[in-house]
Amino acid sequence: MPSQARVVWDPSFTKYNFGPTHPMAPIRLDLTARLCEAMGVFDAPGVDVCGAEPASDELLETIHEPEYVAAVKAASADPYDADPSRGIGTDDDPAFEGMHESSARIVTGTVDSVRAVWEGEASHAVNFTGGLHHAMPDRASGFCIYNDIAVGIRWLLDHGAERVAYVDVDVHHGDGVERIFWDDPRVLTISLHESGRALFPGTGWPTDIGGPNAEGSAVNVSLPPGLSDAGWLRAIHATAMPIVRSFRPEMLITQHGCDTHAEDPLAHFAMTVDAQRSAADSLHRLSHEVCGGKWVALGGGGYEVVGVVPRAWTHLTAIAAHQPIPASTPVPEVWREHVERVTGRPAPRRMGDLTTQDGPLWWRSWDLGYDPGSDVDRAIMATRSAVFPHHGLDVHFD
Repeated sequence: MPSQARVVWDPSFTKYNFGPTHPMAPIRLDLTARLCEAMGVFDAPGVDVCGAEPASDELLETIHEPEYVAAVKAASADPYDADPSRGIGTDDDPAFEGMHESSARIVTGTVDSVRAVWEGEASHAVNFTGGLHHAMPDRASGFCIYNDIAVGIRWLLDHGAERVAYVDVDVHHGDGVERIFWDDPRVLTISLHESGRALFPGTGWPTDIGGPNAEGSAVNVSLPPGLSDAGWLRAIHATAMPIVRSFRPEMLITQHGCDTHAEDPLAHFAMTVDAQRSAADSLHRLSHEVCGGKWVALGGGGYEVVGVVPRAWTHLTAIAAHQPIPASTPVPEVWREHVERVTGRPAPRRMGDLTTQDGPLWWRSWDLGYDPGSDVDRAIMATRSAVFPHHGLDVHFD
């Protein structure tokens, strides 16, 4: 009997640590795990919580160049030996002792997750320590050393998968995963992100649709700054959902960077935790619709480490466990007391942000019509026009 949800966690994952002033603070992972524990998610029926060992060089080199792995190892042993030409030792990706081992552990967490779901050991899997979508084969980028997502997808392809869909709802473009599988028709990469005109990495345009052998396999929804819940959910449902249905993947992998939130310090969207929960729920349901529930959900960005990340990823984990938490649920007092003790900051009181909402959020279906005066609708239409014909879909109607 497979487990319902395999969840990757043990405290060793907090060793992925760029230093006390870096926005990607490891406490966000610790507080997420503590909130999962306090909410009873880790103890729910059918949930297996598993650690991971660092990935072997052989596994890393299915995606990353051997010279790059060697450079990470050198900087890991001596941070003064970092090579900025490889993206290591920069402001975004400072070198730190043990960097190779902590980064490689995240890779194993994701590969073990896709293996467990692919082989039927688990129905779903969650690795909220993963989702490091910017890392390139030859360099670090955007707080990401190794690209655990790409290694996981490569493992699936090497073990018989013929169609893998990847949906990325992080506020930043999922450039590393897209670039690695740019010309591979077996991999569908979908990224919904804030426009590169306003945000790192400055890529991900609707006309970027994949290489000559895989046109339509890369999907980019470049959305305007200031976007809020209804527009974001409209974009997800008007682009990602119909394309994934048409592609008919054998597995769905999703990246849930929660830096789309209004309080995130590094971006310009205005989402609530409620909308992030709704997106996770919709993608979970999509996995049951298109690929028998074979779903692996990953973390990613998210830099409001107290008020946003723990709640968003606890919701994600609970959804994978088939034990969804209503947004109106009070946050356990024991967790709130811990947060205030270790951070000196007040903790949220409820699992959602909205005061009256405790059900599906409202968003306007694309079937109700296209509004050419809307920045959001123009962004959606640009993507649909560029990609939908490659999937045999109508640009104007689902």
